[in-house]
Amino acid sequence: MIELKQFFRQKDAVIFTFAFPAFLTFMLGTIYDEPAHGTDVTMSQIFAAGMIAYGILSTAFISMGVGISVDREDGTLKRLRGTPVTAGAYFIGKIILVAVAAIAETVLLLAVGVLLFDVELPTDPARWLTFAWLLPLSIVSCTLLGIAASSLARSAKSAPAVLNLPAIGLQFISGIFVHIAALPDAMVQVAAFFPVKWMGQGFRSVFLPDSMAAQEAAGAWEHGMTALVLGAWCVIGLVLCLVTFRWTERRTR
Repeated sequence: MIELKQFFRQKDAVIFTFAFPAFLTFMLGTIYDEPAHGTDVTMSQIFAAGMIAYGILSTAFISMGVGISVDREDGTLKRLRGTPVTAGAYFIGKIILVAVAAIAETVLLLAVGVLLFDVELPTDPARWLTFAWLLPLSIVSCTLLGIAASSLARSAKSAPAVLNLPAIGLQFISGIFVHIAALPDAMVQVAAFFPVKWMGQGFRSVFLPDSMAAQEAAGAWEHGMTALVLGAWCVIGLVLCLVTFRWTERRTR
């Protein structure tokens, strides 16, 4: 509850966090509104479905990593260390915060997609079941990676640059900002090692027709592989958090 109160008190951060993915969806969907090759599904619908992955990454990885860097630099984490709060409890609190923000952000992105780009919400319960496991796996994996990556930044000022570079790069090679069918095979193979590609593919499988599976790199939605990769990154992220998490700033000589 404390994490949620602190987050929503920062009105400018809340507005930017929620509005930026929706703004990007609007811009990309407006610019690229032609049908995808050989289909009657528009590029705007493809971007609207996949952009949910960027919204989660933006909130869970970038905003979380920057926020923790600020907490570390201003002494918030040092003060928490002197209380009964454990690192595990701190991680759980951050995951809950990201989950609430990500769900609200996803609702906004779907509203933009439905109202502006004719994205159809699924009526098949199986698709919503896919969404039900895909969303928490995406949130947990990206949040844990954001917590771990916060230790890479030497200061709160450098944190945005440190975290934005890999995040933006992954959006391009994972088929979020560019249709995955247009990407070189080498880029897609690299992206397959990271969660963003599977997140985007998973959300497209929920909100796009099954015929669009042929547009994916493997020609299928690959739900099993998506769950496996995201689950693996949850474990990897937790291990990285436990190994790299710091309560205080690095000492500089």
